[in-house]
Amino acid sequence: MSPETQANTEKKRRRQAGFSLVELMVVVFIMGLLATLIIVNVAPVGDRSRVTKAKADISNLENALEQYSLDLYTYPSTDHGLAALSSPPPGIDTTLYRPGGYIRRVQNDPWGNPYQYTFPGVRSGGRFDVFSFGADGKPGGEGNDADIGNWD
Repeated sequence: MSPETQANTEKKRRRQAGFSLVELMVVVFIMGLLATLIIVNVAPVGDRSRVTKAKADISNLENALEQYSLDLYTYPSTDHGLAALSSPPPGIDTTLYRPGGYIRRVQNDPWGNPYQYTFPGVRSGGRFDVFSFGADGKPGGEGNDADIGNWD
């Protein structure tokens, strides 16, 4: 093979190697479209799971409050709050208080805010209210910002 033919063959090979700008743009567009579809379908799952976790936490707190009430014949005051479930509040008969408490520790809601407690309850019909203010951390709201409580 002559050196000229070999050089022409080498030039053709170089021009054919790699991708054109249009091909790269099509690939980037397809990847962006797939990423958008995945994000749109996966993002709401996180919000729903936080609401589900908050409801489960509230149910556990309700059970602990009921156990507290069975042992001490009353619910903790609003001032003592949910902390009364993990350590005895001042002014109660500690002989009736369950050793180790009713829960290990009071956790925050899935959005990092403390759970709220009032006794007597207003929204639950008089017993007690245990609730989270939702994603926004403020009373009221709609959707993910809605209050979640034992009245639901």
